[in-house]
Amino acid sequence: MANDIISDVSNHVAEAQSSPEATDTVKKRGSGGSLGDKMGLEVLELTVDRAVATMPVEGNTQPMGIMHGGAYVVLGESLGSMSASLHAGPGRFAVGVDINATHTGSATSGLVTGVCTPVHLGRSITVHEIVITDETGRRCSTIRITNMLRDRPKA
Repeated sequence: MANDIISDVSNHVAEAQSSPEATDTVKKRGSGGSLGDKMGLEVLELTVDRAVATMPVEGNTQPMGIMHGGAYVVLGESLGSMSASLHAGPGRFAVGVDINATHTGSATSGLVTGVCTPVHLGRSITVHEIVITDETGRRCSTIRITNMLRDRPKA
């Protein structure tokens, strides 16, 4: 998944930094990769300072009928990695090195929304916090991801 996200986002970074129309293109990149496609992830907003996406509860539940904790983590990692890749800029990409999640609520239906904001944007490391809420605005999960920023290999 991370390679799909890196490739997808990196192909549009330079455009997004140069025009509002291109930013709309990046914002609408869709699902953040093949795993995101399978889980119904939809990216609504994608900038260095804020990323937002939704995911349906239906199809992403555990046997008890509540949102699977791993689904929250997929949403969080997708947002954090895409935002970090935008921050990395042209010729660079982000690689996740640490992620943790604390689940404090259980969504049972509808959509969950993830909002990703940077905690630290450095030259070699980024840290993002992703807050995932249900449709009533109740926090269900708080995720923190650390990404290492790398130079793309020369062709």
